[in-house]
Amino acid sequence: MTNSDLTVDSSGTRRAHASLRVSPTDATRRFDISIHRAMQPLEAEWRALDSLAGNSLHHAYDWCRAWAETHNSDLLLLRVAFDGELFLILPLELRHGRLFRTARLIGTEHSNLNTGLFVDGASAAMTPALAQALARDIRTALRGFADAVMLDRIPGEWRGGVSPFAALPGVANPNASFQLPLLGSIQLTLAQVNAKRRRKKMRISERRLAEMGGYDYVIARTPDEAQSLLDTFFRQKAKRFATLGLPDVFQDAETRTFFHALASHQNGKSQLMQLNAIRLKGEHDGLVVAVAGLSLKGDHAICQFGSIDEALAGEASPGELLFYRMIERLSAQGLRLFDFGVGDQPYKRSWCTIETPLRDITLAVTLPGRLATLRHHLVVRAKAAAKSNKAIYARLQRARRFGQGKADSQNAAD
Repeated sequence: MTNSDLTVDSSGTRRAHASLRVSPTDATRRFDISIHRAMQPLEAEWRALDSLAGNSLHHAYDWCRAWAETHNSDLLLLRVAFDGELFLILPLELRHGRLFRTARLIGTEHSNLNTGLFVDGASAAMTPALAQALARDIRTALRGFADAVMLDRIPGEWRGGVSPFAALPGVANPNASFQLPLLGSIQLTLAQVNAKRRRKKMRISERRLAEMGGYDYVIARTPDEAQSLLDTFFRQKAKRFATLGLPDVFQDAETRTFFHALASHQNGKSQLMQLNAIRLKGEHDGLVVAVAGLSLKGDHAICQFGSIDEALAGEASPGELLFYRMIERLSAQGLRLFDFGVGDQPYKRSWCTIETPLRDITLAVTLPGRLATLRHHLVVRAKAAAKSNKAIYARLQRARRFGQGKADSQNAAD
């Protein structure tokens, strides 16, 4: 069943029910976990947790609903109570592999921040002993549903607080995320990152674009304009991936439909997807040479993606100019943090003063799940070792591009 909740009786038979209850059995076991296969029964509590600043926008009810509806997700939602009070909602979906059933965070492939949906004060309440009890009870609750739980890219610390997941078993993710504090004005913000050099780069970009007729910095104001800019991003990014010989992570129709749903969503408290762009004037009037998608929650902005038209205006660095304009605007509007997201890139390091290490939390539920978590740890550590050795990493990238090129040639022949 995918649209109702399940329970398991003492004989092991599954039957429809409101939830699966896992009650405390001793003094150290103070968690009560229910598993839900649909989002609607949790909507009111879920939206209440959405509003808390420490919870990721990627776990917001509307974000997860958009992903689940466009990807036909097999939902496995955990509601965790602590001493009878709501403590955590963990929005998972079940992935069915050849050997393992893995419970992962909804839409984690396109998430730049994973936190879980905790109540205020969860970090202070979470002692190491309680963290182990939580892990144990999650494993117990998921028996019969999943072989392993993998919560990837969890920050151990976030905005001055410690993650309640910090004491759970895991492995360091090979990628970090990168942030720039916004200090109320572009002048104060740039003072953190070599303001003179940054302004010089902006002036060079503007001069080169002026030679092409000038530009406008635009923010999509209507759903139609947002959809148009998003389609431009998909085209530009597809060309970039093809040039690098890399697979296009945005090519699936379901994923594109998901982002279109985000761009159409209207919510006064947060903006799931705001499209920003540099649009040319003059000879190339109306052509868009840079696009970025921002998600906004409270005083925090996350750049979810970006692209440029390298053929038309690559030498003008329109992507750098777009970041400058977005950061300038958001600083003036009172936002406090601009998040460049996951992945180590030179342009991120040139902008950012904060590097946030990330961990992958792994919980084995069954014996096959132990093999799955062991394999994940080995793969992650191998990636980290390769990235730390520039020569090896460069060879792997070349091999990946070569392999992708052969696959593309074969597809064309077919």
